[in-house]
Amino acid sequence: MTATTPAPRSALAEPTTNPPGRWIAAITLASIGLWAGFFGPIQVLLAQQAEAISPDDKLVVLSVVLGLGAFVSVVCNPVFGAFSDRTTLRAGRRLPWVAGGAVGGALSLLLLSVADNVVVMAIGWCGVQATLNAMLAAVTATVPDQVPVGERGRVGGILAVAQTVGVVGGTGIASATGSIATGYAVTAGVLVVLTLPYCFGSRDVPLTPDERPSWSGWGGFLRSFWVSPRRHPDFAWAWITRFLVNLGNALGLLYLLYYLQDVIGVDKDEADDRVFLLTAIYAAVIMATTVVFGIWSDRTGKRKVFVIWSGVVGSLASLLLAVGQTWPAAVAAAVLMGIGYGIYTSVDFALITQVLPGAEDRAKDLGVINIANALPQVFAPFIAALILLVVEAAGGVTETDGERFSVGYFVLYAVAFLVAILGSVFVTRIRSVP
Repeated sequence: MTATTPAPRSALAEPTTNPPGRWIAAITLASIGLWAGFFGPIQVLLAQQAEAISPDDKLVVLSVVLGLGAFVSVVCNPVFGAFSDRTTLRAGRRLPWVAGGAVGGALSLLLLSVADNVVVMAIGWCGVQATLNAMLAAVTATVPDQVPVGERGRVGGILAVAQTVGVVGGTGIASATGSIATGYAVTAGVLVVLTLPYCFGSRDVPLTPDERPSWSGWGGFLRSFWVSPRRHPDFAWAWITRFLVNLGNALGLLYLLYYLQDVIGVDKDEADDRVFLLTAIYAAVIMATTVVFGIWSDRTGKRKVFVIWSGVVGSLASLLLAVGQTWPAAVAAAVLMGIGYGIYTSVDFALITQVLPGAEDRAKDLGVINIANALPQVFAPFIAALILLVVEAAGGVTETDGERFSVGYFVLYAVAFLVAILGSVFVTRIRSVP
C-alpha cells in the first residue's frame, strides 16, 4: 500500500483548521505596524509639519493634505484589494501586497520626513495612504482566507486590540521623538520590522490561474466594485449599518476638544490633556472587551445580537454627552463608547466575513466595506458644522463655557445617537447570519 498525499487546499476554499498561534502573532504585529504608520502622522506629525511649512495657513494646509489622503484611501483600498484577489504569484495572493505595502509605506514616510513644501507633503501622504491601504486590504482579507468562521470573532478582537495599540503606539512614537523627520523615520522602521514575521510565515495559499476571477476588460473591472443589493442584500445591509454606526461615532468624537472647552468649560491649556485621558480610557476599555466578546460570539455562534447591542451601548455615549454636559458625564461616555465599539469591532468584522458574496473577491469586497469606514470621516465635519450653524441661526446657544446648557451640542450629539441607533436597527435585516 502506498500513502496518498492530500491535495493542497485551494485558495478559494473555506478554511477548516485554526491557524497556529505564531501566525496570529505575526498578523497582529503587522497590524500594529500598519496602524502606527497611519496614525503617527495623522495624530501628530502632519499637523506639526503643516505648521512648520506654513504657520499662517497651517489649518488650510493640513485640511488639503488630509482631504487628498482620504480620497486616495477610499479609492485604493478596494482597488488594491481587487488586484490582490487576482494575484497568482507563487508567494500567494496576499503576501506580495502586505510586503509591498509595508515597503511602499516606509518609503513614503521617508519622503514625508524631508518634505519642505506643501506639494511634496501631499505627495508623500497620498503615497502613505495608497501603499498602506494596499497592505490593509490584504491583511483584512487574510483572516477569512485562513481563519474558520467559528474563530473569526476571537481573531477580529485580537486585531482590534492591535489597531488600538498601533494608534496609541504611533502617536507615542511621533510625540516622543521630538523631531518631525525622526518621527517619520522611526515610524517607517517600526512598520517594516513588525511586518517581517508575517512575511516569513504568511501561510498564504497561491491562487492557480484557473481560479483567478475572469477578466472582462477595464469596464468589467470597474463594474465589479458594484455589489448588487438585490443579489446580495445581506452585504448591502452590512455596508449600510457599518456606515451609520461609524458616522454616529465620527459625529460623537469630531468636536470633543471644542465640547470640553466650549460646553463643559475646561481651560484651553488643560483641554488637550483631558482629551488624551478620555482617549486612553476609551482605548483601555476597547482592549478589555473586544477579545472577550469576540470569543463569546464564536462560542454561541451568534453575531447579530452582539452587533445590535454594541451599537446601542455606543450610541448611549452620545446621548450622555448630549444631556450630561459635565466632565463626569464625558468620562462615563468614554467608557460606554469603548464598550460599544470594542464589542462592535470584533463581532461586526466576523459578521461581515460571513456575508461576502464569494471567496474569489474577498479583498475587493472587504475594501468596499471599508469605504463605509472612510466616508463618515469625510461627511461628519460638514454635517456637524451644518448642525451647529443651523442651531445658532435659529437662536440656539452653542458655546456656554460651562455656565448653561448648550443647545447646539445637544442637537449634535442627539443626531449622533439617532444615526447610531438606526445603524443598529438595520442589522436585523441581515438574514443569513444568526
